[in-house]
Amino acid sequence: MGAEVIDTTDGDVVREAVRERYASAAKAVTRQGVVAESVLTTDGSATSCCGGAAGSGCCPPAAPADVSRALYSVDEVGELPTNAVLASLGCGNPTALAELAPGEVVLDLGSGGGIDVLLSARRVGTTGFAYGVDMTDEMLELARRNAAQAKATNVRFLKGTIEDVPLDAESVDVVISNCVINLSADKGRVLREAFRVLRPGGRFAVSDVVVQGHLPEDVRRKTELWVGCLAGALEEETYRGLLAQAGFQDIGLEVTRDYTAEDAGQVGGAEGERALASVHGGGGRVVSAFVRARKPPAA
Repeated sequence: MGAEVIDTTDGDVVREAVRERYASAAKAVTRQGVVAESVLTTDGSATSCCGGAAGSGCCPPAAPADVSRALYSVDEVGELPTNAVLASLGCGNPTALAELAPGEVVLDLGSGGGIDVLLSARRVGTTGFAYGVDMTDEMLELARRNAAQAKATNVRFLKGTIEDVPLDAESVDVVISNCVINLSADKGRVLREAFRVLRPGGRFAVSDVVVQGHLPEDVRRKTELWVGCLAGALEEETYRGLLAQAGFQDIGLEVTRDYTAEDAGQVGGAEGERALASVHGGGGRVVSAFVRARKPPAA
Protein backbone atom coordinates (compact mmCIF):
# COMPACT_ATOMS: atom_id res chain seq x y z
CA MET A 1 0.00 0.00 0.00
CA GLY A 2 2.96 2.34 0.54
CA ALA A 3 3.27 2.98 -3.21
CA GLU A 4 -0.40 3.95 -3.63
CA VAL A 5 -1.13 7.57 -4.44
CA ILE A 6 -4.05 9.57 -3.09
CA ASP A 7 -5.73 12.62 -4.62
CA THR A 8 -5.36 14.99 -1.69
CA THR A 9 -7.59 17.58 -3.40
CA ASP A 10 -10.58 15.21 -3.25
CA GLY A 11 -12.01 15.31 0.25
CA ASP A 12 -14.21 12.26 -0.32
CA VAL A 13 -11.26 10.13 -1.45
CA VAL A 14 -9.14 11.18 1.51
CA ARG A 15 -12.03 10.67 3.93
CA GLU A 16 -12.68 7.14 2.70
CA ALA A 17 -9.03 6.14 2.99
CA VAL A 18 -8.94 7.44 6.56
CA ARG A 19 -12.28 5.84 7.43
CA GLU A 20 -11.11 2.43 6.23
CA ARG A 21 -7.94 2.63 8.30
CA TYR A 22 -9.65 3.67 11.50
CA ALA A 23 -12.51 1.24 11.07
CA SER A 24 -9.88 -1.48 10.95
CA ALA A 25 -8.28 -0.15 14.11
CA ALA A 26 -11.63 -0.14 15.93
CA LYS A 27 -12.31 -3.72 14.86
CA ALA A 28 -8.86 -4.75 16.09
CA VAL A 29 -9.63 -3.29 19.53
CA THR A 30 -13.03 -4.97 19.61
CA ARG A 31 -11.44 -8.35 18.82
CA GLN A 32 -9.00 -7.83 21.69
CA GLY A 33 -11.80 -7.01 24.10
CA VAL A 34 -12.21 -10.61 25.23
CA VAL A 35 -8.62 -10.60 26.51
CA ALA A 36 -8.44 -6.93 27.41
CA GLU A 37 -7.44 -7.45 31.01
CA SER A 38 -4.32 -9.34 29.97
CA VAL A 39 -3.35 -6.56 27.57
CA LEU A 40 -2.89 -4.02 30.36
CA THR A 41 0.18 -4.03 32.53
CA THR A 42 0.07 -3.63 36.29
CA ASP A 43 0.67 0.13 36.06
CA GLY A 44 -2.32 0.59 33.77
CA SER A 45 -0.37 1.18 30.56
CA ALA A 46 -1.14 -0.54 27.28
CA THR A 47 1.33 -3.04 25.91
CA SER A 48 0.30 -2.42 22.32
CA CYS A 49 -0.04 0.76 20.32
CA CYS A 50 -3.09 1.95 18.46
CA GLY A 51 -5.27 -0.93 19.45
CA GLY A 52 -2.59 -3.45 18.69
CA ALA A 53 -2.54 -2.60 15.00
CA ALA A 54 0.99 -1.38 14.49
CA GLY A 55 1.15 1.60 12.20
CA SER A 56 -2.62 1.91 12.08
CA GLY A 57 -2.83 5.26 13.75
CA CYS A 58 -1.01 8.50 14.32
CA CYS A 59 1.03 7.30 17.21
CA PRO A 60 4.19 5.72 15.82
CA PRO A 61 4.17 2.15 17.12
CA ALA A 62 7.51 2.49 18.90
CA ALA A 63 7.36 5.14 21.63
CA PRO A 64 3.62 5.37 21.85
CA ALA A 65 3.56 1.58 22.05
CA ASP A 66 3.21 2.67 25.67
CA VAL A 67 0.46 5.04 24.61
CA SER A 68 -1.12 5.52 28.01
CA ARG A 69 2.24 5.69 29.81
CA ALA A 70 3.67 8.17 27.27
CA LEU A 71 0.66 10.46 26.96
CA TYR A 72 -1.58 9.93 29.98
CA SER A 73 -0.91 9.49 33.67
CA VAL A 74 -1.75 6.25 35.45
CA ASP A 75 -4.39 8.13 37.42
CA GLU A 76 -6.03 9.31 34.20
CA VAL A 77 -6.36 5.91 32.56
CA GLY A 78 -6.65 3.77 35.67
CA GLU A 79 -10.45 3.91 35.83
CA LEU A 80 -11.14 4.03 32.08
CA PRO A 81 -12.40 1.04 30.10
CA THR A 82 -9.49 -0.95 28.71
CA ASN A 83 -10.73 -0.61 25.14
CA ALA A 84 -10.80 3.18 25.42
CA VAL A 85 -7.09 3.07 26.25
CA LEU A 86 -6.26 0.53 23.56
CA ALA A 87 -8.10 2.57 20.93
CA SER A 88 -6.08 5.71 21.63
CA LEU A 89 -4.39 6.65 18.35
CA GLY A 90 -3.26 10.10 19.36
CA CYS A 91 0.01 11.96 19.59
CA GLY A 92 -0.62 13.93 22.77
CA ASN A 93 -2.91 14.60 25.70
CA PRO A 94 -5.17 17.51 24.72
CA THR A 95 -7.26 17.20 27.87
CA ALA A 96 -4.25 18.25 29.93
CA LEU A 97 -3.35 20.98 27.44
CA ALA A 98 -6.83 22.49 27.54
CA GLU A 99 -6.83 22.95 31.34
CA LEU A 100 -10.52 22.09 31.51
CA ALA A 101 -12.64 23.49 34.32
CA PRO A 102 -15.85 22.23 35.96
CA GLY A 103 -18.97 23.24 34.08
CA GLU A 104 -17.33 23.68 30.66
CA VAL A 105 -18.62 22.14 27.44
CA VAL A 106 -15.95 20.37 25.38
CA LEU A 107 -15.89 19.08 21.81
CA ASP A 108 -13.37 16.47 20.63
CA LEU A 109 -12.83 16.49 16.85
CA GLY A 110 -12.29 12.91 15.66
CA SER A 111 -13.04 11.29 19.00
CA GLY A 112 -12.21 7.69 18.03
CA GLY A 113 -12.62 5.23 20.89
CA GLY A 114 -13.49 8.04 23.28
CA ILE A 115 -10.50 8.31 25.63
CA ASP A 116 -10.26 12.11 25.45
CA VAL A 117 -14.03 12.58 25.68
CA LEU A 118 -14.18 10.42 28.80
CA LEU A 119 -11.25 12.23 30.38
CA SER A 120 -12.81 15.58 29.48
CA ALA A 121 -16.14 14.53 31.00
CA ARG A 122 -14.35 13.67 34.22
CA ARG A 123 -12.58 17.04 34.31
CA VAL A 124 -15.67 19.19 33.60
CA GLY A 125 -17.77 17.25 36.09
CA THR A 126 -21.51 16.74 36.26
CA THR A 127 -22.18 20.41 35.51
CA GLY A 128 -20.20 20.19 32.28
CA PHE A 129 -20.50 18.11 29.13
CA ALA A 130 -18.24 16.46 26.55
CA TYR A 131 -19.09 15.80 22.90
CA GLY A 132 -17.17 13.62 20.49
CA VAL A 133 -17.55 13.80 16.71
CA ASP A 134 -16.38 10.95 14.52
CA MET A 135 -17.26 9.73 11.01
CA THR A 136 -16.43 6.06 11.54
CA ASP A 137 -19.32 3.84 12.62
CA GLU A 138 -17.00 1.27 14.17
CA MET A 139 -15.27 3.90 16.32
CA LEU A 140 -18.60 5.41 17.37
CA GLU A 141 -19.89 2.01 18.44
CA LEU A 142 -16.70 1.37 20.42
CA ALA A 143 -16.81 4.82 22.04
CA ARG A 144 -20.44 4.44 23.09
CA ARG A 145 -19.70 1.06 24.66
CA ASN A 146 -16.76 2.57 26.48
CA ALA A 147 -18.92 5.43 27.78
CA ALA A 148 -21.55 2.98 29.01
CA GLN A 149 -18.91 0.88 30.74
CA ALA A 150 -17.46 4.01 32.36
CA LYS A 151 -21.00 5.03 33.43
CA ALA A 152 -20.36 8.46 31.95
CA THR A 153 -23.63 10.37 31.74
CA ASN A 154 -22.30 13.75 30.59
CA VAL A 155 -21.01 12.59 27.19
CA ARG A 156 -22.45 12.21 23.71
CA PHE A 157 -20.85 10.83 20.57
CA LEU A 158 -22.11 12.30 17.30
CA LYS A 159 -21.65 10.97 13.78
CA GLY A 160 -20.22 13.60 11.49
CA THR A 161 -17.10 14.99 9.93
CA ILE A 162 -14.74 17.52 11.41
CA GLU A 163 -15.32 19.68 8.32
CA ASP A 164 -19.05 19.89 9.09
CA VAL A 165 -19.58 19.60 12.85
CA PRO A 166 -23.17 18.70 13.83
CA LEU A 167 -23.40 21.29 16.62
CA ASP A 168 -24.82 24.80 16.79
CA ALA A 169 -22.68 27.90 16.57
CA GLU A 170 -21.23 29.15 19.85
CA SER A 171 -22.22 25.99 21.71
CA VAL A 172 -18.92 24.85 23.30
CA ASP A 173 -16.22 26.37 25.47
CA VAL A 174 -13.28 24.26 24.33
CA VAL A 175 -12.37 22.38 21.14
CA ILE A 176 -9.82 19.60 21.49
CA SER A 177 -8.46 17.04 19.04
CA ASN A 178 -5.78 14.39 19.13
CA CYS A 179 -3.81 13.88 15.91
CA VAL A 180 -6.86 14.10 13.63
CA ILE A 181 -6.83 17.51 11.93
CA ASN A 182 -3.80 16.46 9.86
CA LEU A 183 -5.96 13.72 8.31
CA SER A 184 -8.40 16.18 6.73
CA ALA A 185 -8.10 17.28 3.10
CA ASP A 186 -9.59 20.71 3.98
CA LYS A 187 -7.93 21.86 7.17
CA GLY A 188 -9.00 25.47 6.67
CA ARG A 189 -12.62 24.37 6.82
CA VAL A 190 -11.94 22.31 9.95
CA LEU A 191 -10.48 25.33 11.72
CA ARG A 192 -13.36 27.54 10.59
CA GLU A 193 -15.79 24.98 12.01
CA ALA A 194 -13.90 24.94 15.29
CA PHE A 195 -14.16 28.72 15.40
CA ARG A 196 -17.88 28.61 14.58
CA VAL A 197 -18.86 26.23 17.39
CA LEU A 198 -16.76 28.00 20.02
CA ARG A 199 -18.33 30.59 22.24
CA PRO A 200 -16.66 34.03 22.38
CA GLY A 201 -13.46 33.65 24.37
CA GLY A 202 -13.47 29.88 23.77
CA ARG A 203 -10.27 27.87 23.51
CA PHE A 204 -8.77 25.73 20.75
CA ALA A 205 -6.34 23.20 22.26
CA VAL A 206 -5.23 20.29 20.10
CA SER A 207 -2.42 17.82 19.69
CA ASP A 208 -1.33 17.36 16.09
CA VAL A 209 1.56 16.42 13.83
CA VAL A 210 3.27 19.47 12.35
CA VAL A 211 6.07 19.96 9.83
CA GLN A 212 8.69 22.55 10.72
CA GLY A 213 10.16 23.00 7.28
CA HIS A 214 8.93 21.64 3.97
CA LEU A 215 7.38 18.30 3.01
CA PRO A 216 7.67 17.55 -0.74
CA GLU A 217 4.41 17.39 -2.70
CA ASP A 218 5.08 13.88 -3.99
CA VAL A 219 5.25 12.69 -0.37
CA ARG A 220 1.91 14.31 0.36
CA ARG A 221 0.24 12.11 -2.25
CA LYS A 222 1.26 8.79 -0.66
CA THR A 223 -1.80 7.05 0.77
CA GLU A 224 -0.01 5.14 3.52
CA LEU A 225 1.84 8.22 4.68
CA TRP A 226 -1.38 10.26 4.72
CA VAL A 227 -3.40 7.83 6.84
CA GLY A 228 -0.32 7.43 9.04
CA CYS A 229 -0.46 11.17 9.85
CA LEU A 230 2.74 12.19 8.09
CA ALA A 231 1.81 13.28 4.57
CA GLY A 232 -1.15 15.40 5.68
CA ALA A 233 0.70 17.30 8.40
CA LEU A 234 0.59 21.06 7.96
CA GLU A 235 3.72 23.13 7.88
CA GLU A 236 3.86 25.29 11.01
CA GLU A 237 3.51 28.64 9.30
CA THR A 238 0.57 27.36 7.26
CA TYR A 239 -1.11 26.10 10.44
CA ARG A 240 -0.67 29.46 12.13
CA GLY A 241 -1.94 31.26 9.03
CA LEU A 242 -5.07 29.14 8.72
CA LEU A 243 -5.90 29.67 12.39
CA ALA A 244 -5.53 33.42 11.97
CA GLN A 245 -7.66 33.38 8.81
CA ALA A 246 -10.38 31.50 10.72
CA GLY A 247 -10.42 34.36 13.25
CA PHE A 248 -8.34 32.94 16.10
CA GLN A 249 -5.91 34.94 18.18
CA ASP A 250 -3.24 34.15 20.81
CA ILE A 251 -1.92 31.36 18.57
CA GLY A 252 0.87 29.25 20.00
CA LEU A 253 2.66 25.97 19.27
CA GLU A 254 4.67 23.84 21.68
CA VAL A 255 6.69 20.87 20.39
CA THR A 256 6.23 17.71 22.45
CA ARG A 257 8.00 15.10 20.32
CA ASP A 258 10.53 15.10 17.48
CA TYR A 259 9.91 12.23 15.06
CA THR A 260 12.81 9.97 14.12
CA ALA A 261 13.51 7.89 11.04
CA GLU A 262 12.43 4.84 13.04
CA ASP A 263 9.06 6.45 13.79
CA ALA A 264 8.54 7.35 10.13
CA GLY A 265 9.62 3.89 9.03
CA GLN A 266 7.09 2.23 11.29
CA VAL A 267 4.34 4.40 9.82
CA GLY A 268 5.30 4.09 6.15
CA GLY A 269 8.31 1.81 5.76
CA ALA A 270 11.03 2.99 3.41
CA GLU A 271 8.69 5.66 2.01
CA GLY A 272 8.27 7.09 5.50
CA GLU A 273 12.00 7.13 6.14
CA ARG A 274 12.65 8.89 2.82
CA ALA A 275 9.93 11.43 3.58
CA LEU A 276 11.47 12.31 6.92
CA ALA A 277 14.95 12.41 5.41
CA SER A 278 13.74 14.95 2.86
CA VAL A 279 12.46 17.20 5.65
CA HIS A 280 15.67 16.79 7.67
CA GLY A 281 17.72 17.44 4.54
CA GLY A 282 16.14 20.86 4.28
CA GLY A 283 16.92 21.64 7.90
CA GLY A 284 13.40 20.90 9.12
CA ARG A 285 11.71 18.31 11.27
CA VAL A 286 8.38 16.57 11.83
CA VAL A 287 6.97 16.93 15.34
CA SER A 288 4.04 16.29 17.58
CA ALA A 289 2.89 19.58 19.02
CA PHE A 290 0.32 21.22 21.23
CA VAL A 291 -1.43 23.91 19.18
CA ARG A 292 -3.31 26.58 21.11
CA ALA A 293 -5.51 29.48 20.06
CA ARG A 294 -8.46 31.49 21.36
CA LYS A 295 -11.63 32.89 19.84
CA PRO A 296 -11.84 36.62 20.59
CA PRO A 297 -14.20 37.57 23.41
CA ALA A 298 -17.50 39.24 22.65
CA ALA A 299 -17.19 42.96 21.93
